Amino acid sequence: MRRALIADDDNLSRDFLVEALRAAGWEVEEATTGRGAIAAFDASAFDLVVTDLRMPDGDGLSVLGHVREAAPDVPVVLVTAYGSLETAIEAIRLGAQDLLVKPVSVEQIDICLRRFDERAMLIRENRVLRAQLDRGQRDEPEAVGSSPAWLSCLALADRVAATRATVLVRGESGSGKEVIASLLHSRSDRHEGPFIKTNCAVLQEGLLASELFGHEKGAFTNAYERKEGRFEIADGGTLFLDEIGEISPEVQAKLLRVLETGEFQRVGGKETIKVDVRVVCATNRDLERMMREGRFRDDLFYRLNVVPIDVPALRHRGADIEDLARHFMERFAREFQSPARRFTSRALRSLRTHRWPGNVRELANLVQRAVLLATGPEIDAPALGLEPTTSSRTSEGIVGQSIAEVERKLILETLTLTQGNKTEAARILGVTARTLSNKMRLYRDQGLLPEAPAAAR
Repeated sequence: MRRALIADDDNLSRDFLVEALRAAGWEVEEATTGRGAIAAFDASAFDLVVTDLRMPDGDGLSVLGHVREAAPDVPVVLVTAYGSLETAIEAIRLGAQDLLVKPVSVEQIDICLRRFDERAMLIRENRVLRAQLDRGQRDEPEAVGSSPAWLSCLALADRVAATRATVLVRGESGSGKEVIASLLHSRSDRHEGPFIKTNCAVLQEGLLASELFGHEKGAFTNAYERKEGRFEIADGGTLFLDEIGEISPEVQAKLLRVLETGEFQRVGGKETIKVDVRVVCATNRDLERMMREGRFRDDLFYRLNVVPIDVPALRHRGADIEDLARHFMERFAREFQSPARRFTSRALRSLRTHRWPGNVRELANLVQRAVLLATGPEIDAPALGLEPTTSSRTSEGIVGQSIAEVERKLILETLTLTQGNKTEAARILGVTARTLSNKMRLYRDQGLLPEAPAAAR
């Protein structure tokens, strides 16, 4: 229920305003003086202030100024028996939303409340857009790639996008969990609603509850006004909670309640708020282990893990690395208004053999740096600045070994890199899939490869 503060020393006028707003579904508190109105505003939270222009012990303009300074988002409506163009201009100049002239009619109040609703909707939309922009929605990588592991992940996301099921996206940092969450939203029937992202790991424990559920005025130090939380802002859309494994037991309990009932209370508040939000969570933590250690609620885990989606690490998406690198190259070239460049074959080989501990995010940052620093039409391997890979470090000690032994180790390491994908391993090694199969058969016959190595399946 929305709350209004009515300040007027005229009993008849104040009673009329109070009854009119209560009839419209508002909860109303009354004041008869300017100082009384300011004290009441400081003591509680209000969505609207309606104040007479002339009152004993402080006028409506002082109330307006105080509200504008303390809570700029709370609209103030001035009421006066001395309506004039000059009065209206001064009231609007000082920040009043509206000016009502006595005797106030029901029609005037209806128009005033409609304007309030329109303003509240614009503020809400602005918060949604600002939240999306602040969290870099424009910079998130696109769903580029055609490797079997990545396509399988996308297919599962596409199947569950239209449902209301809670999804837990799991994978290493930088692997593309946020991309999957974005696809779940954009391909759902909520795609016209807000998509709000929150990284639970970057907020201090005491602030996370306020960020998610909002807070009432005075709930804690520096809580100067009521604030909507991410659940309220995401109403009708999707809320993406990244790094869900970092939340405290207290917040876990509150989150479980919202998931089960759709209801919560702001920090410091008593009002129950109901929302319609689809929750998508992500983590790079082992939540099952955290459950066994008592650090993550098992009931919350099972509620979140209705549909698990495992995002593959980039080192298991070997076929996608070149496509992603070229995609980022084109994107950053447009962004920096620099000429289009190409990777040399040596640069592409270094990209394919790198282990990518930072996954897609590492690749994007690396290409961005290369585009910024490039001077010629090509980007060669040294410009990428990659550290020697496991394969190259192993190859440093090949002197004194037979060619067969070196080749055998190279095949095994490449198959490990591609998770047993022989087609991708053959491409990295620069041979055909048939040649690779023949080599493997030869080394197995010579006893240099296991009879049925896991990597070769």
